[in-house]
Amino acid sequence: MKIKLTHRRSMLKLALAGVATALPMTRAIADALSELSGAMVSIEKFSPAGRSTGVVRAPKVVKSDAEWAKVLPEASLKVARAGGTESAYAGKYWNSHADGIYQCICCALPLFDSRQKYESGTGWPSFLKPISALNIRKISDVTEVTNPSEAVSCSLCDAHLGRVYGDGPAPDGLRYSINSASLDFRARA
Repeated sequence: MKIKLTHRRSMLKLALAGVATALPMTRAIADALSELSGAMVSIEKFSPAGRSTGVVRAPKVVKSDAEWAKVLPEASLKVARAGGTESAYAGKYWNSHADGIYQCICCALPLFDSRQKYESGTGWPSFLKPISALNIRKISDVTEVTNPSEAVSCSLCDAHLGRVYGDGPAPDGLRYSINSASLDFRARA
């Protein structure tokens, strides 16, 4: 079966028009694939006072287990790198009321502002929301049937932080229940 040359040209024009209109989407897909491959991620940076200094693209922080073991305390290794959970009322920040920014223990990415911390009565530091949605990643799983939640990790280094539940206060009804062993606190400047 032969296709007329004019028909092939029309098909080519149609295909090129489709590519041109899909180019912005193609870029978004390429960015998403880049992030999934571990190359680069978009994060939001903050000043020591807790003010946003803008969104940047940064390379993922990737280290071997041996490299993490050299720089992290044992409790942080078990929680942040191996996905564990510390005991309730045992972490150093569950009852902290200091004013500042909670950063990732592994890569120092700002994660939570103390102004969003509240007493949940659970024994873990609880926050209404992250300092930036870009700086954390929610991972859906089905490990908790009685109180559904999502695991939460650091966007920059994939450190396990804790979980986000739908039983928090208004306005969003979220409770970010975070392990102290995954955090490092910096007083507000």
